[in-house]
Amino acid sequence: MTELQRPSLSLPDAGGRLLLHSCCAPCSGEVMEAITASGIDYAIFFYNPNIHPVKEYELRKQENIRFAEQHDVPFIDCDYDTDNWFTRARGMENEPERGIRCTMCFDMRFERTALYAHEHGFDTISSSLGISRWKNMAQINDCGHRAAARYPGLQYWDYNWRKGGGASRMVEISKREQFYQQEYCGCVYSLRDANRHRRETGRERIQIGLLYYGQEAGQDSKD
Repeated sequence: MTELQRPSLSLPDAGGRLLLHSCCAPCSGEVMEAITASGIDYAIFFYNPNIHPVKEYELRKQENIRFAEQHDVPFIDCDYDTDNWFTRARGMENEPERGIRCTMCFDMRFERTALYAHEHGFDTISSSLGISRWKNMAQINDCGHRAAARYPGLQYWDYNWRKGGGASRMVEISKREQFYQQEYCGCVYSLRDANRHRRETGRERIQIGLLYYGQEAGQDSKD
């Protein structure tokens, strides 16, 4: 395990309570350990209606619950309102990853995170999404700030979780915990495109529920 000298983190603008949107255990493992080590008061908010199919959704959620329980971190399980997600994605089915469909998806998830934070006494929101090298951090942060701006007194914490060895630590924690390793971003369209690429390169289709960190060489989460 890589030895890291973790900085002592604090919420911006004297924030006191953080609601951390989590997409999955691999992405949130390093983020959670860093926040916990700094003594920040926070809870996990799991709202990811984009994840398809339901088997994949449950695998990701249960791994996240398991890790949250290990750290005694409150876990808020939000709705799996896939109909709403598909309605918002209409017309964007063939957009590329990191395009406008992803912006819509981040907006949708952060809007619900911000609403819950506003209604339940959290003054800061953030997300584990940005730690993955597969994601556009600027795109994610723009969506986060836009969602937080809806409510007075609420801020989005755009801390760069990749820096200082965070991205490497993410993989190390995933291997240590033997987290489930998803092989596509999460939505039905990313699954379609991932399988199309595999077919074109002579690889087998993704088989949900089979790959775990520590069992085979893994890089980082696709979500």
